[in-house]
Amino acid sequence: MVCIFLLVGISPAQTRKPATKELPPSAYKLLAVKVTGTKRYQPDDVIRAARLQLGETVHEDDVKDAVRLLGDSGAFRDVTYSFEFDPDGTRLDLQVQDAEPFVPVRFENLVWFSDVELLEKLRAQVPLFRGQLPVTGEMASDVSEALQALLIEKHVAGEVDYLRVAQSDGPVDAFAFSVSGPHITIRNVNFSGADATLLPLLEAAARKLQGIEYLRSSLRVQVEKSFLPIYREHGYLKAVFGDAAAKVTGDDAKEIPVDVIFPVDSGRQYKLSVIQLTGNRALTADALRPLIRLQVGQPANALQLEKDLETIKQLYATHGYMAATITAEPETDDAQSTVTYVLHIVEGDVYKMGDLEIQGLDSRTTARLQNEWTLRAGDTYDSSYSQRFVQQAYKEIGDWNVSVHESPNPEDKTVDVTVRFDPKS
Repeated sequence: MVCIFLLVGISPAQTRKPATKELPPSAYKLLAVKVTGTKRYQPDDVIRAARLQLGETVHEDDVKDAVRLLGDSGAFRDVTYSFEFDPDGTRLDLQVQDAEPFVPVRFENLVWFSDVELLEKLRAQVPLFRGQLPVTGEMASDVSEALQALLIEKHVAGEVDYLRVAQSDGPVDAFAFSVSGPHITIRNVNFSGADATLLPLLEAAARKLQGIEYLRSSLRVQVEKSFLPIYREHGYLKAVFGDAAAKVTGDDAKEIPVDVIFPVDSGRQYKLSVIQLTGNRALTADALRPLIRLQVGQPANALQLEKDLETIKQLYATHGYMAATITAEPETDDAQSTVTYVLHIVEGDVYKMGDLEIQGLDSRTTARLQNEWTLRAGDTYDSSYSQRFVQQAYKEIGDWNVSVHESPNPEDKTVDVTVRFDPKS
């Protein structure tokens, strides 16, 4: 029996094989492969990814090629192996360490397949693929090639490519695969599982999608921007939209219309139980509660509450609290289908008036307006004052385009104000 042990990284180094006596051809028949160390994969998946088959003839170079395939995939950060030759055959031992991180895969416009079908077909072609990919390595390219083969099988004239998706130069958080070539556009939009009373509103919001290019990333934006707000406005605080599914409705190879279906889980409709205020000291609850328009016993309109919180924040700014923050914490009672909102108010520091700059007017008018600005440096800042000042200026100098820019300074707790006048064309 001849035993060889090798420790390798991503690319195994060449190692001199110890001198051994001549072995019969049967010694190179692969009898068994043992895989240890991975928590992500089954041994059979690793063996398939290494392109090893029991019963085939293998030599040391074949083993090195198999190990290199595993390393190049990006799925493993380390691979070690050992093998034994004896007259009966070869036994291989693979020790691997899973790589991190893995990120999700998104299919942007592969409208000829369902997600389930894609995952099944890709797993058959790329043994280490489970719906996620390592951020490095060749597995993303392997998935792209497998998708291209699926298109050829479907007689689709298109090219598959992928992008690494990241936020603001941050780490990769997804891989997005798409097809270029065919022009895929939305014909109709439907909602599966939608609340019947909200369906007309959803359909009205979806009309603007008709005729635009089908891309799931764009549709996810529309869900957040146009569809979920309808549910939140009517008290469905836990409504969830699934990924859009597309059904091809034409047989043109280049111009492909699709019907889009959004699966919706409406969840419960919650009614307002009570609103609690915490953290307010400068302004009393009696001063703040009239600004909240939600009514106890009515569906909890989360959109209206956001507007009400902004109104409260503006009120604080008129008292110099320019950095005040207000967050609403919902506490739902599923048994009663009610929600209690706890408003956490952090008032922060009082800001003072800083520097005033008036732009766009002649020096004489500028000096006069600066003198009429009665909020002096060191006074408690009032964010509503500038609008009252502008209204008065309209009466004095005529109709101008006026913009006001406030610049809070967190270091010295002051607010610099710039008022710019531009003549209307």
